[in-house]
Order: sequence, then structure tokens, then C-alpha cells
Amino acid sequence: MFLEATLKRNLKLIDAAFKLHSEGLVEPDTYILDLDVIINNAKEIKKEADKHAIKLYFMTKQFGRNPYVSSELMKLGYEGAVAVDFREAEILASNSIALGHVGHLVQIPKNKIEAVLKAKPQYITVYSIEKAQEVSEAAVKLGVTQKIMIRVIDKGDMLYPAQYGGFYIEELLKKAKELIKLPNLILSGITSFPCFLYNESEGYIKETNNAYTLQKAKKVLEENLNIEIEQVNMPSASCACNVKNISNLGGTHGEPGHGLLGTTPIHAASEQPEIPAIVYVSEISHNLDNKSFCYGGGHYRRSHMENALVGKTLVDALKYKVEAPEVESIDYHFTLSDKAEVSDTVVMAFRTQIFVTRSKVAVVRGIQSGRPQIVGIYDSQGMFLE
Repeated sequence: MFLEATLKRNLKLIDAAFKLHSEGLVEPDTYILDLDVIINNAKEIKKEADKHAIKLYFMTKQFGRNPYVSSELMKLGYEGAVAVDFREAEILASNSIALGHVGHLVQIPKNKIEAVLKAKPQYITVYSIEKAQEVSEAAVKLGVTQKIMIRVIDKGDMLYPAQYGGFYIEELLKKAKELIKLPNLILSGITSFPCFLYNESEGYIKETNNAYTLQKAKKVLEENLNIEIEQVNMPSASCACNVKNISNLGGTHGEPGHGLLGTTPIHAASEQPEIPAIVYVSEISHNLDNKSFCYGGGHYRRSHMENALVGKTLVDALKYKVEAPEVESIDYHFTLSDKAEVSDTVVMAFRTQIFVTRSKVAVVRGIQSGRPQIVGIYDSQGMFLE
């Protein structure tokens, strides 16, 4: 999906991938992160966010919860990280990365709440009174006060499978009255997901009904309960070109993830301020029946992987079609459309979520200056390896 865009806008990253693999510095099944480009992408998004008074939490799951990249983003003035689940919160907190938002899309398990509270997150999102009570009890025990957000849903909203949860708008006032009675909690935020999606036929990012649900929820809460909703969190497709849309719809916060990597769908379709900053490296393992097979491990079922470059260097590389494994299969290998020389380098670019893979992650500086330097090799969960 992104190979053509990467060839056009970040050829140096692809060239570096061939060199690093051929020199034995990165293994097959490794994602390479172009750190300098990620930082520039982050600056572009933040510049636009500052213009519209939008605050940003960075999403790390797409780049493997990587603490090195996260620390660089903190230097730019981002509010902190959004931890999509409790394990992400653990790895980030253990590396002294500020937690901006925890509990959305995955609630914090009861026995993990105290540890998360000790990391001092700005906000915790809750989907139920029961979970809010658990957060309240832990906050009382620790003697802290915790701001919470609630996820609000309405008929007509879009919800992805395995991501259901939250408060229906028709029961919001009743539930919120219960929430504000809980000690050591402050209800001051609302969120939903996805609030924006790329419209392929029209070529732009468009709001979903979820964004309008948040508008309704803010009005219900502020007009009936005399509380201030200071955060209207509108994640999905958070990139430079969409920041103004967040502002226009009454949002206060965005959560860039793919935007930092230049891998939202709009980045594949048109040139944006952010450029692609990630490639996947593999190696030809063997041939069979006029096809070649490279090492797998980095498959993400919504990646839309299409093509690969195969060769010893970028100069002699040939383009092959990639056949991704079926969903019921383990991605031991990716199948390529023709025979190739065993042990040749394979470079792909596609939309991924590194945290659901078993890949390694190489964070690399200096690619754009022609002097690539690996600053660390990590696993897919952000643990430092070498």
C-alpha cells in the first residue's frame, strides 16, 4: 500500500534498508524506523495543532511501543502518550514516558489500577460505573485525585469489532450523576473512536457520527450537571491535514499514531506534510513452484501489503507481488510472485501495527544524511534488545 509512496518520498529509507540487511546489521522480520523523519512528521503535526489550540497525545502501538521514539516525541512538547492498553502503559511508564491517556481502547484490569495511578496519568477512560468505582477505590487508597474520561456511543456510531464498550447517550446523564459522586474522581473528559475516517472515493478525511455524539454528550453533561468538560478527545486519522477538522468539531485533543509514520490512508493516496518513515525488511528463504518465499513474522491483517522490492541493493532490486497469508494461517513466510535468489534482501512498505507482530524494530538515525546509524534494536513490545 505504501511502497510507491515511500519510493517517491523517502527513497533514502529504502536504500538504507537494503544496506543494513546486506551488512548483517538487521535481521529478516525487522521494521526499520527512520527516526529523523518521524521527528519531522511529529513537528509538522504539532505545528498545525498549536495553530488550532489542539493538544496531542502520541500513540505508540504502531511503532512497537518504542520508548526511544517516545522520548524524542516528549522533547517536542507533546502532552504524553496514549496507552491503548495496560501493557503499553507499563512499558512506557517503566521508561519514564508521561502517560497522557490510559484505558481507551482497553480498560485497566482491577489489579493493575494502582500501578497505573502511581504513574500519574492525566486521564483514565472508563466504560462502566464498575470500572470507575475500582479507579475511585484505588485513588482513595493512594490519596490521589484522578481525572477520568468516559467513552460515549450512540446509534449510528461506528465501532470496530472487539472494541465495543462505553456509555450510550440516552443513559449518559443518569450514569454521569453516579460517576460524579465517586470520591477522588473528576469527570472532565469524553472520547470516542473512530471520530474520523479517510473517504477513498472523495479523497479526504471525513468525520464520523461519533464526532457528533461527542458534541451532544458535552452539551448534556455541562448543561445538566454544572461541570466543565475540558477534554473532548477525537482520535483516528490524527495528522496535520486533519487537525483543523478536530478543532472545527469542538475537539480539544488528537492522538497521532500512523500520522507520525506517514502511514494513514491519505498518505498513500496523496502527498501530505508527513512522509513515510517505516519499512519492513525480510530475506528470501527459498523457492518453490515458480514462487519465492521470504521470512515472515510482521503480518498485520489490515496492512494491505501489495508489493516488495527484492535484490542485493536498491539499484538492482525488482518489484514482486506479495501474497499475504490467509487469516487462519501463521505468517511463517510471505509468498512472492516469482523466483528470486536465496538470501536476497526483501523490502516492503505497508500499514502496520507492530505491537501485534513478533518482529524486531530497528530505530535508525542519520538516514536522510546518508549516514544511517542504528541507535537500538527492540522487540515489538518496546523492550530493548541490543
